[in-house]
Parts: sequence; structure tokens; C-alpha cells
Amino acid sequence: MNRLVPADGAGIREAARALAEGRLVAFPTETVYGLGAVVTDDRAVARIFVAKRRPHHNPLIAHAADRAMAAGFAWLDERAERLADAFWPGPLTLVLPLKSGVPLSPLVTAGLSTVGVRVPAHPVARRLIEETGLPVAAPSANRSGRVSPTTAEHVLRDLGDAVDLVVDAGPCPVGLESTIVDLSEPDRARLLRPGGLSRERIEALIGPLEGVDGGPVRAPGLLGRHYAPRRPLRLGARRVAADEALLAFGPEPPAGARVTLNLSPRGDLAEAAANLFAMLRRLDEAEVRAIAVMPIPAEGLGEAINDRLRRAALPVEPVA
Repeated sequence: MNRLVPADGAGIREAARALAEGRLVAFPTETVYGLGAVVTDDRAVARIFVAKRRPHHNPLIAHAADRAMAAGFAWLDERAERLADAFWPGPLTLVLPLKSGVPLSPLVTAGLSTVGVRVPAHPVARRLIEETGLPVAAPSANRSGRVSPTTAEHVLRDLGDAVDLVVDAGPCPVGLESTIVDLSEPDRARLLRPGGLSRERIEALIGPLEGVDGGPVRAPGLLGRHYAPRRPLRLGARRVAADEALLAFGPEPPAGARVTLNLSPRGDLAEAAANLFAMLRRLDEAEVRAIAVMPIPAEGLGEAINDRLRRAALPVEPVA
């Protein structure tokens, strides 16, 4: 049976003990709540995949307390050092070459020679990792493919008894998963997933980012339908039907929806990102046929918001 603990010293110490014992702990980061296991514990990491119903070829992100811990299992080149100087701790994951001989579970890397690594900015996450003394593998604490959790209540609702302990520190301030940049090849930098750090800020330091071009799945969030509510999404909505819910953006949403939630009445993309998943969950609970979503600008954090909405709106793939 799971337990909810506060994000104080005693709660963090209890969570660290649980991780050391091979149990699953959900904890807050600045992006979303993560479902954590120590990266060296094969059995515990395997439980993450079972709890989330996650495909095993989808690698996990290893969360480190600081750059020194990250450098213990991944190679950081000059570009990675530059980005770490600017954006760690923060919502940036770097896919880097894995150092040989380190005892990371191969489930974390999906058997690849690369690893996704991040130093989270949330003080509770960093204190938990420091107390544990080892990196923590932590995808979002929800069923695979569903809307990501930004509160402890979301975690409990999605995972129930599949998670042993939940550290409750309130809502996540960023509300979108980390941006993922692949630096595993010395002459290429690829944006694998837009997220809580904008493309523009990264490119200002290391130059243009390429896109994803096939090959193995090197990072989370790259599979087709993802971040999806149960209700179908209708994107780019400028009108809304009486049997629809409306996810609005900006000061002038169209009238007529059964229920309306506005990501940001003032058109602020950071506010919209922080509200996205929580509002999708609330609209998904309404008695409506579908969720209409107003257009959202694509620049800055809007690139990540639109990425999540496009993936959430994809149809369910048929079972072969």
C-alpha cells in the first residue's frame, strides 16, 4: 500500500530509505512528478516499467544531484559543459555517451551506449537524490501514454498501489517535461523533445539543433500517442460545440463550451505550460464528447506545448 509523506526532512529521509530498499518513490521535480528507482537496482528499475506499463525499449532519464554525480556515469564534452553551466539545475536532459564499467541497470539505457541525464532544480528532488547518494531513474509518475502528473494527487490516481511512497510538495512549477538534447555524437546536436527550456535559449549557446531522424529511441516521450486524456482532442479550435470542453488560451475564448478552462487569459506561455496537464486532466473528467483546444503560438515554450498536444491528439494505434 502506498504512503503519502510531506516534503520535509523526515519525509525525504524516509523516501531515501525506501529507494535504497528497492521500492518505488514518486517525488516532485520542477517539471512533473517522477517515479523513482535507484539506477543500479535492476529489480527496482524493472518495477518502473511494470507500474507504468511502459515499453522496455523506451529508456529512462537518470537524475543526478549535481554535475559531479552526472559525470560519474556520462561523458560531458565541451558543449555539454556549456549547457550544464547555463541550465543545470533545470529542465534540460542531455543524452550523452555512457561511461564504460558503470553499474547502471541496462533497463535505464534500453541497452544503448548512451544515457539521458538531468540535474533537477526542484529542491526536494535534489535533497532526495543527495540523501540517497546515487542517481535516480525517474520517468513521469503516470501510466505510459497518459497525461503527465503535476501533483501528488495525480500520481495516486494514476498508479495507486503500484507506487510505494509519494513525496508531496504541491504542484510542479514548470508543468512540462524537460527538454531533451542529444549530444552523443561529437558533430551533431539534436532536439529530441521540446520541453521546459526553449530551443532558442539552447541554440544561443551551441548553435542550431537538428531534429529526430529515426534510429533507436534514445529518450522518453518520442513514441507516437503520448500525454493523452481519455477524451479525443480537437486542435486549432476557433469555435466550440455545446457538447465539447474548451482548453482556451488568451483573452478572447469562443463562447458555447460546456466547460472552459483557460491556460493563460493573458497569453503567457510559461503560465500555459504550468497549467497544461492539470487542466487537461480536469477537462477529461467532464461529461463531454471531446476537448477542443485553441491555437497556441509555436515560439518559445509554445513549441513544447504544441508537441504535447499533437501527440495527445493522435488516434489510438490498432493492435496488430
